[in-house]
Amino acid sequence: MEKEQDSKMSKEPVGRLMLTMGLPIVLSMMLQAVYNIVDSAYLSNMWEAGEEALTALGLAFPIQLFMVAVAVGTGVGTNALLARSMEQGNQEKVNQTAGNAAFLGFVVSVIFILVGIFGVPAYVNSQNAGGGISEIVIQMAIDYLQICCCLSFGIIFFSIYEKVLQSTGRSFYSTIAQITGAVINIVLDPIMIYGWLGCPEMGVKGAAYATVIGQIASAALAFFFHIRLDSEIENRILYLKPSASIIREIYAIGLPAIISQALLTVMTYGLNIILGKLPQVGENAVTVYGLYCKIQQMIIFAAVGIRDTITPVVSFNYGMGNKKRIRSGIRCGMIFTAVLMIAGTLLIELVAVPLTEFFSLSDLSYTMCIDCIRIVSAAFIFAGICIAFQGVFQAIECGIESLLISLGRQVIFILPVAWLLSRFITGPENVSIIWWTFILGEILTLLCTLVMYRRAIRKKIGKWEDTKS
Repeated sequence: MEKEQDSKMSKEPVGRLMLTMGLPIVLSMMLQAVYNIVDSAYLSNMWEAGEEALTALGLAFPIQLFMVAVAVGTGVGTNALLARSMEQGNQEKVNQTAGNAAFLGFVVSVIFILVGIFGVPAYVNSQNAGGGISEIVIQMAIDYLQICCCLSFGIIFFSIYEKVLQSTGRSFYSTIAQITGAVINIVLDPIMIYGWLGCPEMGVKGAAYATVIGQIASAALAFFFHIRLDSEIENRILYLKPSASIIREIYAIGLPAIISQALLTVMTYGLNIILGKLPQVGENAVTVYGLYCKIQQMIIFAAVGIRDTITPVVSFNYGMGNKKRIRSGIRCGMIFTAVLMIAGTLLIELVAVPLTEFFSLSDLSYTMCIDCIRIVSAAFIFAGICIAFQGVFQAIECGIESLLISLGRQVIFILPVAWLLSRFITGPENVSIIWWTFILGEILTLLCTLVMYRRAIRKKIGKWEDTKS
């Protein structure tokens, strides 16, 4: 199986290879975005306080992002170490890596349970420094986030066993697990939010329970597939014993992924504070931004899927010294990304109004949301290309450059600019100024990325002319 995969990587036309590898990843990630949107739609259409519930989700979102960052980073490190150990024929290390991954999943789950019990109220209230967000929103956010944190083991263990299944070549089964969880979430949302089929009406708490139940179902199914199908890995209690060297190796690989993803947490948290202080429209702005974060994931996740396709294709051929296929991989990745981003931009721009009408919003939030969609979506093409370059940098062992892209587009060129532009906002009439932050941030990041790319290629590959066929 491994030889067959290597043959594909080295001989199959790069464009076709990237399509076959990337399509399932892109579809899986877009599915995740869709059920996040559905979640928000159900909440916004509650009998009362629907918009307040959306604002609460926006306040909870940074911690949810950080939870995913830690889980995915742990999974990425586990995946890489498992693949490397299997390639080396080190069965003991394979077993230890899988066991230590499970141990880490338990430790991370306990940490987030403690955050849920003791840290959530302080965290939520810290985003209301300006006092522009109502107490009902604050309480909703606390209720929602405490449930998500205290039952976080679902998303954590799914992220780990998803990567374990991928390391053994069984990514199809991890996709089945993810789809199953998404469907369960979507089905349970109206039942638990609105109190259908005899279930008590739980509002925002119902949305939280529907989310975590779906995540737990995904984790349980992924673990079941692992136990039944991953014959390459021996699962015994003794392998759960923590090994400092194994854990160090997992996070040596996974920590950059955690940091990169965690920067999105920093950006979202910072923007919630900045937006919450806007005169007259603070709560509305937080609502709109939180909602747009969910909507734009549908397009941005597609770029992330292409990035995760670029990395293995370019990485394999970089290791083989095949410059021709490296160049082809980069070119195809950029073309696919650009096409997806342009199509996504056009789609979002065209459906901005009917998409916004899908949610129950006040007149002010409705107008702000349409403005936000139409302005920020213009940044998709720049964001997508930056994300694709991250995959290239990771493939040619330029992790610092990849991290700098995340820093640029999520912190350095966003938060200071957003704070500065917010000084010019006096009320609803000019609030759209703030949304231009994202376009400016992505353009500046892309310019820096192109400079880093030229230097990295010169250093790592040299002249393209020295190419092997």
